[in-house]
Amino acid sequence: MISFNPLFKTMKDKGVSAYKLAQMGFSESTFYRIKRQSGKENYGNMDTINQLCQLLDCTVSEIIEYIPDLK
Repeated sequence: MISFNPLFKTMKDKGVSAYKLAQMGFSESTFYRIKRQSGKENYGNMDTINQLCQLLDCTVSEIIEYIPDLK
């Protein structure tokens, strides 16, 4: 499963709130959908990841991580 948990750490480390991210042009509804569903299902796409990397000036690994499914 793909998790957006690293996104929240990156935002905290860079001092970027959800409000500031929205001011930078990122969709509030997309952010809250990611936040609400993080760790459950993948609600991001490549455009979302690309935009977050650009806005936060970071790498993909600072936005998402792969967590193997338990079988």
